[in-house]
Parts: sequence; structure tokens; C-alpha cells
Amino acid sequence: MELTVYLAGQIHDNWREEVQRKAEEKNLPLAFVGPQTNHDRSDNIGEDILGKQPGSVYKDDAASDINNFRTHVLMQKSDIVIALFGEKYKQWNTAMDASMAIAMNKPTIIVRPESLIHPLKELSNRANVTVETIDQAMDVLSYIFE
Repeated sequence: MELTVYLAGQIHDNWREEVQRKAEEKNLPLAFVGPQTNHDRSDNIGEDILGKQPGSVYKDDAASDINNFRTHVLMQKSDIVIALFGEKYKQWNTAMDASMAIAMNKPTIIVRPESLIHPLKELSNRANVTVETIDQAMDVLSYIFE
């Protein structure tokens, strides 16, 4: 049985590669999907498809429509969602994706540092599992296959 995991969270570092490497090390039959990690592609997709927009608000809105469509399709097809909250970057997209996963009844693992316990308490309460590290999230996934 192979499961598809949607990796929700910021796109500014290599945490997704870390998750994939750890899954390979554990020989877990997982496929991974997630948001567009090419920041320029994500920001410009609206104009790339629809053409030049009349201003930055319209450009952002067009890109948002297409990025949200992509996220919805890939999350809908996923079996599990891991939402990683870090301390370095703003986490608005992560919160939106985690909320969407929970509303879609997707089994959801939230990864968040201890410093974010309070601001994420309600979201964590709605997720299936909340952990503090990627290693803990991988252990939760490993347990599925025991």
C-alpha cells in the first residue's frame, strides 16, 4: 500500500527534502505532493496563464486562484497531510492548508515547535496528531505500516 502525503508549509527551505529522505531511510511506501515550491513560479502563475494584470493586487489574486486550485486538487488526492509550522517565516499558508485538510477530513499531522503551542492550540486540537519534530511525524507514519 502506497500513501500520498501532502506536505503543507513554507517553501523557503528544504524541510520537504528532509521528510522525503527520512521516509526513504525508513523504507516507507510514500509519495509526496505539495504546493509549488518555486517561489517565482507561484507568484507569477496568474500572469503566466492569464496575461499581464492591471496591478499587483490583481496579479496576486490571479496567482492565488490558480495556486489554491492546485492545492485543492493535490490535497484532495492525498491520503495524509503534514503541516509544518516553523518559527522563521510567516505561517499563513500553512494555517490555511492545515485548516483546509481538517475540513476535508484528511488525516492531519501538525509539526510545530514548543514556542507555537499557544498560538496553534485550537488548530492542534482539531488535527489528528501534533508533534514537535519531523522525526516524530515520520514515526507516526511508520506506525501505520507496523
